[in-house]
Amino acid sequence: MLRRAGPTAAALCRRAASTSASPSSTAAATAAASSSAVNSILLRSLKEHYLEVSKMAPPPKTSPPKPFTIVKGSLDQASGPVLRREYGDAGEEISISVARLANILPPDADADSDSDPDAAGGDGGMSASISQLLLHVDISKPGAGKSLQFLCGLYPDAVGIHSVCLRSKDAESGEGNMASMGGGEYKGRIFQELDEKVRDALHHYIEARGINEKLFPFLQAWLYVKDHRNLIRWFKSVGTFISEPKP
Repeated sequence: MLRRAGPTAAALCRRAASTSASPSSTAAATAAASSSAVNSILLRSLKEHYLEVSKMAPPPKTSPPKPFTIVKGSLDQASGPVLRREYGDAGEEISISVARLANILPPDADADSDSDPDAAGGDGGMSASISQLLLHVDISKPGAGKSLQFLCGLYPDAVGIHSVCLRSKDAESGEGNMASMGGGEYKGRIFQELDEKVRDALHHYIEARGINEKLFPFLQAWLYVKDHRNLIRWFKSVGTFISEPKP
């Protein structure tokens, strides 16, 4: 009776090599599993924080002091004016943009303004930044090629001018350009170097146009709502990016 010869040792080795995974494929599989686990943890954390932020109660609804009106769509814009009004027989057009003071100016910049340094509460950190707003005020006249622009610190009980300049209307303005207002044009003297009577007169000038502490409650609430919306969008966008399948 004939017997079939068994496989040689070399054949067994080749068979074993062909059925076992290579080191590179094993490493790739391990890396993929690790990445998937990290993504799952991140997505779960994003979802938890998204739900937490979604449940946050909005501030009490408030309206800007008359005759200021809210610029339509301003909550959905990255920058730009929030409030507008007309003033006087000359038909002055006044627009106001707002940002957190701590996000624009250095921590010690506010010490150079005419406003009361204790008006913001003095407790520092986030609570101080909420109580310290930066206004970009643009005052223009029909047919004029330039507008008078102010940077002001706004507090619950005070307003202080940081700088003032006359600038071309076609130049960039708003929150994104607050820190560099003036461009290449002559900006005038540093505000604190102006005569005290001139500084007082400029304060009266903007206060006569409604730029005062009465704006604070509305603009603070408006910033809160805007920040809340931006945070919600950010959680959604990051979660979508992480969970999107590879194209």
